[in-house]
Amino acid sequence: MAERDDEEREFDIRWADGAEEKEPSARARMLAARWKENPPGPQPFRAEPERKGRGPRSPWASTALVFGIVAAVILLLGYANFQAPY
Repeated sequence: MAERDDEEREFDIRWADGAEEKEPSARARMLAARWKENPPGPQPFRAEPERKGRGPRSPWASTALVFGIVAAVILLLGYANFQAPY
């Protein structure tokens, strides 16, 4: 008899999915309350994260740094070969 009661109380996912209203998650409720008072500003798609203490960096700065390091390594290897006795 107790086994039958457990089967009747078993959670039915179809019954839960059929609910007319669904409660938002705690995070969704928190953000909705926060944004009601202070809405967030527009953000570009895949915005670059803000860095503290430094200004914005140009995307070319990283490229120039990489090419500079490669050029320095090439010059260093060329100088080492120039100085090596044959």
